[in-house]
Amino acid sequence: MSGRKRFYITTAIDYANGAPHMGHAIEKIGADAMARYHRLCGEDVHFVIGMDEHGLKVLQSAEAAGMSPQQWVDGIAAQFESAWDRLSISHDDFIRTTQKRHHAAVTEMIRRIEAAGDLYRGRYEGYYCVGCEAFKRDDELLKQDEGPPRCPIHPTREVVWTAEENWFFRLSRYQDRLLKLLDERPDFIQPDARLNEIRRVIEGGLEDISVSRARLQWGIPWPGDPDHTVYVWLDALTNYLSAIGFPDDRYREWWPADFHVIGKDITRFHCIYWPAFLISAGIELPRAVWGHGFVMFGGGKMSKSEGVRVELNEAIDRHGPDALRYFLLREIPWNGDGDFSYERFDERYASELADNFGNLASRSISMVERYRDGIVPSGARTPLDEDVATALVRYRGAMDEQLLHQGLAAAIALSTAANQYIDARAPWSQAKDPSQSGELDTTLAALVRCVAALSPLLQPFMPDKMAAVAERLGLDGVLPLDAVATVDMTGRRVHRGDILFPKVR
Repeated sequence: MSGRKRFYITTAIDYANGAPHMGHAIEKIGADAMARYHRLCGEDVHFVIGMDEHGLKVLQSAEAAGMSPQQWVDGIAAQFESAWDRLSISHDDFIRTTQKRHHAAVTEMIRRIEAAGDLYRGRYEGYYCVGCEAFKRDDELLKQDEGPPRCPIHPTREVVWTAEENWFFRLSRYQDRLLKLLDERPDFIQPDARLNEIRRVIEGGLEDISVSRARLQWGIPWPGDPDHTVYVWLDALTNYLSAIGFPDDRYREWWPADFHVIGKDITRFHCIYWPAFLISAGIELPRAVWGHGFVMFGGGKMSKSEGVRVELNEAIDRHGPDALRYFLLREIPWNGDGDFSYERFDERYASELADNFGNLASRSISMVERYRDGIVPSGARTPLDEDVATALVRYRGAMDEQLLHQGLAAAIALSTAANQYIDARAPWSQAKDPSQSGELDTTLAALVRCVAALSPLLQPFMPDKMAAVAERLGLDGVLPLDAVATVDMTGRRVHRGDILFPKVR
């Protein structure tokens, strides 16, 4: 391990009850953009994703498909891994809760929590949402005129009345400590809207929670009590530790996590249950939880449970994986909800990728080939270089605050400025006048520097396309961010290559 700053980022592990969809994709793409940005900043990054493979919902899905649970989750995991490979998700580990390394970590977590006196046997009676894999209080349910209440997150599913003896965790013991945590570390939950929601829940009072299920055969056996399996959320949350070697001390190389990136619908588990489990087990808390919003379609959330309205592979096929990555993080605020539509996807692809950045890269390189035999000339610094420096400050400020959509906006604004620079300088006219040869050199050099600067700014969002741009500029790879404002491309051989973002006819 080098002496560089370390950055450990995780996403929620995906529940293995169906194929990956757009809601999964935006989380992985956003977290991947965060991971890639920190790598560009020179940090050692460890990025973990994976699969949550236990619980009643998985068992039901496997039975409906006529498979064993293990066969089912193996097939689902392969679909997810294929999707993330297609979308160039640069994860360092793919943790699965059916792996032996994970079982060992969960067993040790329970041992530590039990040693702290936070486990006891008790009887639970109440409604259980299989979609959430969570017990629901009355105030968390939607009342119906007839029939049982419904879960607001999974309204098409009936919640199930459950009465059984379980192991319980003394969550109520941690109410004051969790409120103190939020007072002392308000950045623990981000963005602020998520923090306020969780504070209200804690202030409303915390009850002890069931952390086992009786007679559910698909799960990690409860240590010392084989009639029970570990509740899926205690099981799943522990993946953030098992993926880095817990309970072996080597987990401390990466822990605490810098960010758990999750959907806003599971903040309660990550911002109340998880810190309480960790405090009980004597383990340091993560530095922050980022609760991103939802991809909406016609005003409704995309999810497997409620019916997926846009098929992920179809969306990837439309303009390619990098274009989808770009569109989702440009259109959907990373700190809020946003709508997906193919109409908007087509508009942004044409106006911002094909006509703006793609056109800039193509024109800049083509003119160096046409007027300077493909060799970048030397040229003085220009106002466009000042635009690069300004854009870099805006970009880093946004990315350091996890506002990915604003970072992307800063990059595309720079591309727009560079296209305006071309129009103002009219290099095709400069090329016709031998007395303006020096001015033409200045124009071409500034444009190539700008394209070279844009490639790292856009790389977290479009890694494959930006690798292609760097290669066309004669670079071994995209520049580190520290080199963006001072790069000198003089003497490099460039070539235009194929159209980066072909228009759809």
